[in-house]
Amino acid sequence: MNKHLKNIFAVIAGLILGSIVNMFIILISPHIISPPAGADVTTEEGLKQSLHLLEPKHFLMPFLAHALGTFFGSLITSFIAFNHKLKLGLITGIIFLIGGIINVIILPAPLWFDIVDLLFAYIPFAYLSGKLI
Repeated sequence: MNKHLKNIFAVIAGLILGSIVNMFIILISPHIISPPAGADVTTEEGLKQSLHLLEPKHFLMPFLAHALGTFFGSLITSFIAFNHKLKLGLITGIIFLIGGIINVIILPAPLWFDIVDLLFAYIPFAYLSGKLI
């Protein structure tokens, strides 16, 4: 396989796997940390209406979903890539960061969470996974 095609495939595979990890953690999170009474966290509209009920503990699982989704996505990208493993892992992390920025725009979470999430969940975990490979 052409090295450029392999690198493109690596990024796509990392984005798919990272997204699966992210969604898995989001889907199991209400079973680990129960949402507050009356909060509907199963839909975007319900989440927007319930944000004022959430405590800091309820933001742990979304942070982990973003961080671990990025970590495993970048790990797969770096593992599969023909060359430039760290750079391609970081590209995967940057794409996830762009998704995080869009998420901040769509869901008005507390400012402290937006800052922590954008600064510590994406690029640092992408870099860590790239360095592991």
